[in-house]
Amino acid sequence: MDRISGGYDAATGQWPWQISIRTFDPKLQLWQHKCGGSLIHPQWVLTAAHCTSPGEAYRIQAGQLRLYHHDHLVKVKLVVPHPKFTRSWSAEAGADIALMKLQVPLRLSASINVVSLPNAGLRVKPRTLCWVTGWGFTKDGPLDHPYRLQEAAVPVVDKVVCEWHYQDLFPNITQPLIKKDMVCAGNKDQDACQGDSGGPLVCYLTGNWVQVGIVSWGNICGQLSVPGVYTKVASYVSWIHQFL
Repeated sequence: MDRISGGYDAATGQWPWQISIRTFDPKLQLWQHKCGGSLIHPQWVLTAAHCTSPGEAYRIQAGQLRLYHHDHLVKVKLVVPHPKFTRSWSAEAGADIALMKLQVPLRLSASINVVSLPNAGLRVKPRTLCWVTGWGFTKDGPLDHPYRLQEAAVPVVDKVVCEWHYQDLFPNITQPLIKKDMVCAGNKDQDACQGDSGGPLVCYLTGNWVQVGIVSWGNICGQLSVPGVYTKVASYVSWIHQFL
């Protein structure tokens, strides 16, 4: 996965939980964007486990529409990948979820706010239109200056249908590719990819924005009938609440 495909510029304040996760590039002397994340508590960020590496230092930027525009970075003091995440197998094996605890809580405002977590039993119907956001590549290549946050509407895809298409791509793999803790979304026009890894998939349900997924893995962005694969947040709500 490399980009949000078919996305549009996000409006100011539309996605106040969107986080940019940064790692330090010594050549550029810059805390460079690595992955997306979401604010689920004033002091906790939700992201993908494959976005994290043991011993690596992180900073986060909240409330920003344009990358690197008046940065006010906050130090991450603790990274908690899910214990069942297998780094050697990466996202495709499941449990691709991690928490980051910030050095200090963020002050919530119109531009910085938390997203709601789903109930453990939440099931989102296929064809439900949800939204994915991030600063990854566009369909035309790298996101150009001023690096404005992109958004794309993506339909949820039935898990059986999603599995069938991925099995068609990888016929030599006999075990299920779409695990129980995954949800599929996207189509040939709108999709999410690697520069957007760790970012949120949110759906407007019963009058509230709920984070249904975390950008995890996929094949080719926006490829016909091959949707992106997201970590299913509902599968890990109990684990998340151990820390909040």
